[in-house]
Amino acid sequence: MPKMKTKSSAKKRFRVRPGGTVKRGQAFKRHILTKKTTKNKRQLRGITTVHERDMNAIAQMMPMAGL
Repeated sequence: MPKMKTKSSAKKRFRVRPGGTVKRGQAFKRHILTKKTTKNKRQLRGITTVHERDMNAIAQMMPMAGL
């Protein structure tokens, strides 16, 4: 039986909080920022939580996280 491994892409993008929720960074903030308004870019700052419908996919990618 092979070892269960965490997806490297998932461990770089997600962090599990003590309460069991998963935090993630905001999308649409990396490039092509000149056409986005200052208000839009400001609202994309910070972190947000992963939606509960996506938690099954995150749990499969991070089996050792205890989700």
